[in-house]
Amino acid sequence: MLLGNVLALSTRMQSFKYSSLLQDLQCDRNFLCQIVLLLNGYLYYPCFIMFSICLFIFQALLPHYPSKFQNLRRCISLNSYFIFTMLQAFEPPLDMSQDVDGCKDPHLENFEHGHCHSEERNASSCQSASTSGRMCCSNHAQACSQEKSNIMSNPTTEEVKSEQQHEPIFGSGAGEVENNNEIAECCSNDVADSNGNAFSSPHDWLDPSLQLNVPLVDVDKVRCIIRNIVRDWAAEGEKERNQCYKPILEELDAQFPNRSKESPPACLVPGAGLGRLALEISCLGFISQGNEFSYYMMICSSFILNHTETTGQWTIYPWIHSNCNSLSDNDQLRPVLIPDIHPASAGITEGFSMCGGDFVEVYNDSSQIGVWDAVVTCFFIDTAHNIIEYIEIISRILKEGGVWINFGPLLYHFADMYGQEDDMSIELSLEDVKKIAFHYGFELEKEQTIETTYTTNPRSMMQNHYHAAFWTMRKKRTTTT
Repeated sequence: MLLGNVLALSTRMQSFKYSSLLQDLQCDRNFLCQIVLLLNGYLYYPCFIMFSICLFIFQALLPHYPSKFQNLRRCISLNSYFIFTMLQAFEPPLDMSQDVDGCKDPHLENFEHGHCHSEERNASSCQSASTSGRMCCSNHAQACSQEKSNIMSNPTTEEVKSEQQHEPIFGSGAGEVENNNEIAECCSNDVADSNGNAFSSPHDWLDPSLQLNVPLVDVDKVRCIIRNIVRDWAAEGEKERNQCYKPILEELDAQFPNRSKESPPACLVPGAGLGRLALEISCLGFISQGNEFSYYMMICSSFILNHTETTGQWTIYPWIHSNCNSLSDNDQLRPVLIPDIHPASAGITEGFSMCGGDFVEVYNDSSQIGVWDAVVTCFFIDTAHNIIEYIEIISRILKEGGVWINFGPLLYHFADMYGQEDDMSIELSLEDVKKIAFHYGFELEKEQTIETTYTTNPRSMMQNHYHAAFWTMRKKRTTTT
């Protein structure tokens, strides 16, 4: 097809030689400019001629692209609005004024999309930092009973609810352009709080004066957070949650059939993500505590757990950051409403909390020995520098007869780190991991392999699947003579 366009262009150049120069200059001035660019590119910059030909093809065959990028810009702006609101709500407030840069950052133009660090798959929420560097535990049950914070509501909630009545349009043509217009209309409204007070339009978030000096690795982590929001707090992530969380919840329910409301069993969830699994465990009737190390995850989970007022309060566009493997523009630009449930109304058990800090530092303490009836690890144990240390601590903090339920792969997060002393990585096979667990007093009760994905776009042409290990182990009781 590209060769055909080049031949057509060549034919037109031949006819140009036999026509009046004056007439062509008047009637075909744009085409003449294209020829000059092509010739200059051919003489001086060989790669430029290919770029010009591609540009010519795009203008002829994809006239909707300018509109697409305009909509894409607005979607980015609404994502930015959500993130800035989330940061404003965090306690203590985050001061970003020192990072504001009115000058254009030349590195932004050369920014390449990298892969999210695996460590960012695990998360939680927290309220304040102590002088020791640990994050203090925040009781969500108490937080929910407090007066609601005066948080600005999503400017497009009502409009997006109306959008839900329309199925996404696949393919191209008039239907897709019409849907793009709907997205543009949705994205172009001013922001207002619940009292109707107007704020600056979302597109103001892209004003050059608001540019922040943010390392590209941190930008990539924020992208990972947005995808994790879909996994934990959107209806679109329900399939993944059913693959990962549902087996865990069913096993916990079976292991503790006669739970007492007066003295419920205690369950720890290291690597709690954005808190959905820990919350679901609390709703089953457990005293549930999520633990997390990532500040990114803690900020986001704190906002969703403590500052959400209704279901579908916020709209994000999680898939706009990748142009690969999209079936259509509609798939890439589709909105996602969050959260799919109201956390404060989910029926949590008193004592639900989120604790921030490194798992080893927080729970390798004498006060934690024999405290927990159950430990649930989901996509967590491979985040360790030393997986043996993780298993040892899990054994120590469990009561005798306590249960360890694990779900996930062994994608060791520090396996590719070289040359740094603090980036040690012990990478064991699944068989060896189980041998280590047996050494620390565990007995295997159940085991199976479950196929699942992780923060995957369900409409993407590429789907990465894990064959995750799912097991239930019990800590042996000490025999007395």
